[in-house]
Amino acid sequence: MTTTILSAVGTGSDAVRAALREAVSRLDDSLRTVVAYHFGWCDQHGHAVAGNGGKSIRSRLALLTAQATGGDAADAIPGAVAVELVHNFSLVHDDLMDRDTTRRHRPTVWALWGDPVAVLAGDAMLSLAHEVLLDPAVPHAVPASRIVGAATRELIRGQIADVAFERRSEVSLAECVRMASGKTAALLSASAAVGAVLTGAPARTVTAMERYGHHVGLAFQLVDDLLGIWGEPEVTGKPVWSDLRSRKKSLPVVWTLEAGGTTGHELAQWLSCPETPDEDGLRYAAELVDRGGGRRWARNEARRRVALAEQALAAVPMPAQCHRELTDLAKFIVERSA
Repeated sequence: MTTTILSAVGTGSDAVRAALREAVSRLDDSLRTVVAYHFGWCDQHGHAVAGNGGKSIRSRLALLTAQATGGDAADAIPGAVAVELVHNFSLVHDDLMDRDTTRRHRPTVWALWGDPVAVLAGDAMLSLAHEVLLDPAVPHAVPASRIVGAATRELIRGQIADVAFERRSEVSLAECVRMASGKTAALLSASAAVGAVLTGAPARTVTAMERYGHHVGLAFQLVDDLLGIWGEPEVTGKPVWSDLRSRKKSLPVVWTLEAGGTTGHELAQWLSCPETPDEDGLRYAAELVDRGGGRRWARNEARRRVALAEQALAAVPMPAQCHRELTDLAKFIVERSA
């Protein structure tokens, strides 16, 4: 039976993992251990451990779009490695900014090595991403690097907006969607596009893949926001209601506030309360978002984005198996529980 994305997404590609390890091996001894630890390849002392990495959705997406546009997945490996490095650069910096002490059930980089090392480890991964892409042996390297660079700029824009929201009492839903378009969707859009670019696909095909990745990325953020409130701690690695603990202006929260009414007003009052919320308060806030329709809206909007992603694929002639795997990936993101 042919392997589908639902089984393959968790394991990724052996070739990508090998190329990713080769890229990380270029770092100096101290940073190499830090980055390898973050990827789940070793403990903090550099001793090898069983893999504890993420789902490698972005690298898998690059390989899939290369195949879908008539190329060889091997041609997209530099792009797959680059988007994983950019993604993980953002995770290390994100943990530092949010002061998150755990990721994937392990201490975060800054929690073990301190802020300066976390900053430098993230910077090193970002630098490696473009070094890998601009290798002389990589065809179409310059346009691929341009796509990843533009996505990184958008990712940073989205992250700055997310940080700014923490200091504002009011944020519109349109602003939240634009923030998510940068922080999350930009790199998934680039992941889908870079595979097509590295196989020499025409511009209209690359544009269609970018559009597919954009909508998949927004669906991903919507589900992430749902998990940030109602996710199972043993699965997400974070306490239940974690986003409410930090009064994060996530998409379902902002939708509920904008919907207004008694529930939206009560939620706004709860968010403006200066006291640290207890468990009962967090439960109450989660119930308000649920009762106010934010939870239902976010789930439905994620599904709508997946439908738009599938529409984008319709513009690209591709083998049936590739189409099925790309649609499976989009559906996996919406139905995931971690």
